Amino acid sequence: MCSAFRDPLVRGSVRAGALLIALLVCGVAHARTLRVCADPNNLPFSNDRGEGFENRIVELVAKDLDATVAYAWSAQRRGFLRNTLKAGLCDLVPGVASGMGMLRTTAPYYRSTYVFVTRTGGPIVASFDDPALRNAKIGVQLVGDDGVNTPPAHALSRRGIVENVRGYSLYGDYSEPNPPSRIVRAVADGEIDIAVAWGPMAGYFTRRASTPLRVEAVRPQIDGPRLPMIFDISMGVRKEDEALRQEIDAVLERRKPEIDAILAAYHVPRVDAGVTATASSR
Repeated sequence: MCSAFRDPLVRGSVRAGALLIALLVCGVAHARTLRVCADPNNLPFSNDRGEGFENRIVELVAKDLDATVAYAWSAQRRGFLRNTLKAGLCDLVPGVASGMGMLRTTAPYYRSTYVFVTRTGGPIVASFDDPALRNAKIGVQLVGDDGVNTPPAHALSRRGIVENVRGYSLYGDYSEPNPPSRIVRAVADGEIDIAVAWGPMAGYFTRRASTPLRVEAVRPQIDGPRLPMIFDISMGVRKEDEALRQEIDAVLERRKPEIDAILAAYHVPRVDAGVTATASSR
């Protein structure tokens, strides 16, 4: 209750209707806000219309905590965490790699994988050792303006598959909707034969492509001694926010069936223990 109503004289002088209004105002004043860092243009993960699966999971978490969500929107590229979480604009970042050094991360709420995307009816490719990769036009995702390579790009390079590989930036043209989806459109349009892309994005956009597409989890899951293709995904907080991390952890555990249902609705390929990776195709 608001501090004013601890005074019996004040309580006694306030009529019932005024007291009700005042209590409602106090409740609003004390309502909890969950401040979240997110990208406004990055489906299937998030956008500023709340259409991504991370938006839906965040809303689920907030509902469990009896909180409302307030977003700090920023493109997820270099400097994202520095300019949002580290700057104090928000307190929670969904969809980060478990154990990420700059953050304190929750227990993972799903594990996904890089995938091969091909046109339905064409050859099925599931392994980096498939001979078909040597002659096909392949697209890989690159991070940043300097073209930092993702794990699949390294895996192909290790096998000498370089000349027939084309890079697609994860950032892309931000004036267009959902720039990372460009690599999936390239397969649908016949610009490339095969894309090697992050599973959650690929699973979502293959279902919306103009051409029927196939998704297959890459193999091996770990290429060479230290090149993983699968990643546990968590939520992150500032390193000093252990109490919030524990609170979010508890919600993720309580709401696991609902979170799994959201991920399935967005066709996220899963390689969690006991969960089969989905092949999202039409």
